[in-house]
Amino acid sequence: MMEIFDVSYNKLSDKRSMELFSLRKSVFKDRLDWAVNCFNGMEFDEYDHPNTTYLLGVHDNTVICSLRLINIKNPNMITGTFYRYFNQINIPEGNYIESSRFFVDKERVQNMSCNQYPVSTMLFLAALNYSRKFDYEGILTIVSHAMFIIMKRSGWHLTVLEKGLSEKNEKVYLLCLPVDTENQNILINCINRKKILLKNKEWPLSFTLTEPV
Repeated sequence: MMEIFDVSYNKLSDKRSMELFSLRKSVFKDRLDWAVNCFNGMEFDEYDHPNTTYLLGVHDNTVICSLRLINIKNPNMITGTFYRYFNQINIPEGNYIESSRFFVDKERVQNMSCNQYPVSTMLFLAALNYSRKFDYEGILTIVSHAMFIIMKRSGWHLTVLEKGLSEKNEKVYLLCLPVDTENQNILINCINRKKILLKNKEWPLSFTLTEPV
């Protein structure tokens, strides 16, 4: 069974934080070669702070995917690190949350025989459900072109607010992701097509991973 749940920065245990930040280093530095800060084999930055919440996707007590959430009114990557990638950034008025550091560890997913399942879409649904539970109007995030394509394929009715270029001169997008029931059902239906048993469509999420038929 795979579970996705939230953990605040202050509640993250030393063991789990080491696991999470080590995975982030292997993904964002080693695999993607992003300009990220690493120390003692871990990746973390100034946005890992007491106002941060992490969504952790766990299978057999092992993290296989995660993302980071910060209220847009607090210091975040959109108005901080990534701001220089765009000619301008206009944050919508309202109660929004920023998502960053989205990853799925491909090696762990494969080793745990979870590679046939839509782990990315499960994590999308988790972010949407968390945002709904805490009354956010939507999710703001900056993504690469590759992630933009993955999100489009999920069916999520995203809106491109701005387009920019990263430090590698690659396309990046500032997106607004709606969290209404229509988009919740779109993501649920996408997951169900893979023969995944979703035990509860609200927060938190629990999936039974059965063999596809």
